[in-house]
Amino acid sequence: MTVSFATFERLKSKGVASYKKGDYLAAKTYLVEAAECMVELAESAKTPEARRQHEEIASELIDLAKDCDQLKKSGKRPRVRVHEKADENGGADVSDWIVRDKPDIGFDDIAGLDDVKEEIRLKMIYPFTHPELARRYGINVGGGILLYGPPGTGKTMMAKAIAKEIDAPFFVISPAQVMSKWVGEAEQNIRKLFEAAKAEPQAVIFIDEIEALVPRRKSDSSTVMARVVPQILQELEGFDRKGNRALLLVGATNKPWMLDEAILRPGRFDARVHIELPDAPARFKLLEIHLGDRPVADDVDFGALCDRLEGYSGADIRNIVQQAAAIPFMEGVAGREPRQISMKDLTSVLEATRPSVRTADLARYEKFEETGK
Repeated sequence: MTVSFATFERLKSKGVASYKKGDYLAAKTYLVEAAECMVELAESAKTPEARRQHEEIASELIDLAKDCDQLKKSGKRPRVRVHEKADENGGADVSDWIVRDKPDIGFDDIAGLDDVKEEIRLKMIYPFTHPELARRYGINVGGGILLYGPPGTGKTMMAKAIAKEIDAPFFVISPAQVMSKWVGEAEQNIRKLFEAAKAEPQAVIFIDEIEALVPRRKSDSSTVMARVVPQILQELEGFDRKGNRALLLVGATNKPWMLDEAILRPGRFDARVHIELPDAPARFKLLEIHLGDRPVADDVDFGALCDRLEGYSGADIRNIVQQAAAIPFMEGVAGREPRQISMKDLTSVLEATRPSVRTADLARYEKFEETGK
C-alpha cells in the first residue's frame, strides 16, 4: 500500500502527543509506524538528497521510540523539556526555555585575567559603550566572541561580566535546550533565540559547551547537526553590525578543537579569547574570596598557598577551601570546641588533591591558540 505524507504527519503527531503525556507504549507504536512510513517515502523519493533526508527523519523517530522503552522502565519524564505553549508555527514558546537575565557580576568581581579583560574591552565592549566613535572609525558593533580554556577557569562568569559591563540582557541557553528531539524543531529554536535577542536594543547570547551545538560536521553523524550548524552560521551572518541594535554572541568551550571550522572564520567568532589557569595574583585573590567570610587561623600563609596552587583552576581552589573548611566543621559536629581553619587543614587537602587540568590539555590549548586547530 502506498503511504502519503499526510499519513506520516498524522502518526508522528500522535506519537509526539503520547510522548509528551507520558504514554510511552502508545508513543512507541505511533513513532515506529511513522518511521516506517518515512522509509517507504524515502524509497519513492525523486532525488538522492530527498531520499537521504527522509531516511534521517526516520532514524530520528526510531531513536525517540527507543527512548520510550527506557522512560517506561524508569518511570521518569522525558529527558528533553516538553513545552505546553506553542507559537503560530507550532514550535515551543521561546519564553519557556530561554533564560533572560541581567547579571550582577562585573569584571571587578573576577579574579585576575586582566589581559583578557582588556582584550574583551577593546574588541567587544568599547564599540558598545562608545557607539558614535565606533561609527566614525568604521568599527563594527557586536558579533561573536569565543571563550575557550580549561574547565573551572571562569568562562561563564566572564560571559556574565560582559553583559554587565554593557548593561545588556543576558540570554542563556544550553545545547540540550536547543537540540529538541522533535523533528525539525532545533532549527526553529535557533531562529527564535536570535529573534528574541535582536528585539532588544542590545543583548548578549551565551551558549555554554558550544562544541556540542556546532561540532565538526565531518566527524559528526547527527542528522540534526547537519541542519542546525548552517542555521547558526546564517544567524551569525545576519548580524546588523552597523545598525541601532547591537547583538553579541558569546560561546564558551573546553574543547575548541572540536568546533566546526566554518564558525571560526572571520565574520562569525571575530574574537577568540583564551581563558587560562589563574596566575599568582589571581590565585591570591581567589583565596581571599573563598576564605574571606570564614574563620581563618593566623598561621594560614596566603603567599605560600598561592605558590603551591600553581596549575590549579579557580574551581579547584574553591573546592580545596571547601574541603578544608569541612574539617573543623565536622569536628564541631562531633562535639569538639569550634576552631578556625588552619594551615594544616588547607595543606592536607591540597596534598590529597591533584589539579583537574592535565599538562597535556594545556599543551592542546596552546596549539589551538597558535593554529586554530
